[in-house]
Amino acid sequence: MNSQAAVMAGHIAVDSNEEKALISKVAWRLMPLIMLCYLFAFFDRINISFAKFALQSELGFSDTVYGLGASLFVVGYVAFEVPSNMLLYKFGPNRWIARIMVSWGLATAAMIFVTSEWQFYVLRFLIGAMEAGFSPGILYYLTIWFPAKYRGRITSYFFVASACSGLIGGPAAGLILGHLDGFLGIAGWHWLFLAGGVPCIGLGIMVLFYLDNSIESAKWLSRSEKDHLSSQISQQAKNIRTHSMLGAFKAPAVLLLGGVYFLIQIVSYGLNFWVPHMIRASGVTNVTWVGVLSAVPYLCGAICMVVVGRLSDRSGERRKFLCALLLMGSAGFLMAGLFDQNPALLVFAVAVMGAGVIASIPAFWTLPAKVVHGAAAASGIALINTLGHFGGIVSPIMVGRVRDMTGSTTPALYVIAICAFIVAMIVLFGLPEQLRRKDTPVNKT
Repeated sequence: MNSQAAVMAGHIAVDSNEEKALISKVAWRLMPLIMLCYLFAFFDRINISFAKFALQSELGFSDTVYGLGASLFVVGYVAFEVPSNMLLYKFGPNRWIARIMVSWGLATAAMIFVTSEWQFYVLRFLIGAMEAGFSPGILYYLTIWFPAKYRGRITSYFFVASACSGLIGGPAAGLILGHLDGFLGIAGWHWLFLAGGVPCIGLGIMVLFYLDNSIESAKWLSRSEKDHLSSQISQQAKNIRTHSMLGAFKAPAVLLLGGVYFLIQIVSYGLNFWVPHMIRASGVTNVTWVGVLSAVPYLCGAICMVVVGRLSDRSGERRKFLCALLLMGSAGFLMAGLFDQNPALLVFAVAVMGAGVIASIPAFWTLPAKVVHGAAAASGIALINTLGHFGGIVSPIMVGRVRDMTGSTTPALYVIAICAFIVAMIVLFGLPEQLRRKDTPVNKT
């Protein structure tokens, strides 16, 4: 099929059942392994929040030490994010993502050797550096496989793994700490990091041999299927001005999205790192129950992101859905501060918080592909993620410092609620026309 015929085929089948079947075929081939890898990426974030209690009781770490260690993970991640994605573009997604999985798995497992503050700082930085580029690398990878109108649901499938890591990881962490502490002479928090790190090595090997680098290299697609996907993606790229890797660094829309993501990450890290602590501080002392209740916001987030992903695909609207989710997250943080001593109402608050904050992440990542493509997408997505993750540096230190100074996390929760409200207003009123434009809607079947 020549290029003109491919384009014609793309137009004819754009809303057909055959196209949807093709998208489903590609999704089933790629997404299960991608989601499993991302699930383990977020296990580390869940595990460190549960290990906080053991690190403080056994090693004497303060909230400030914990917050600084959590932030150094982000420093390592941010420092190597853009270079990592550039190398991914050069060497191919499967090789580079495999390298990321294996190296961060080894670094995570090495947490069992921590005995001092400086060892904690060095390893958290190293884990961040090893993982750098994974999330933006996958997001770039999805742009070369899926047309824009399907990316709401596809991106939500990717990020639902982060919600599942909380849904599964929270209770699992509670069970490990509650029942494996001392098993084979190994501390429970050591088992926690081994369970999060060792499987990543095997997953890295699977990525190397299972994920294809491009549509053209996929032997499991027919010639007509390859042509159709390629034509759809190339058609959308015609409206995007920024294609060069260096051009993405100067694009105002990319920098604006980085600022938006910075505020979103302040909010997100407030949820990821402090929910177990908030539940424990409200009066729930049983570590297993802390784990179970900590899964509530992730369950709500997983459901919400899948529903919103499909609704935004059907409408083509991205911006208004993102704004609504951020307002929901703001309300959740506000209620968490008001109900910090009432376990039942606090769990309701973190459920609302999780539904809004967790679902806002995949909703946000439908926006960058509107302004960058090709090499620019690899560097631009990494730059946005890098700028955003400075919020991950600010958030843990801010909350930890406020708690050390006041003895309570409540004032910091109100600050995070304000951040969520501000970014919602920026998304609703402050984005340029290119980012406000709707995608082509997917017809309901």
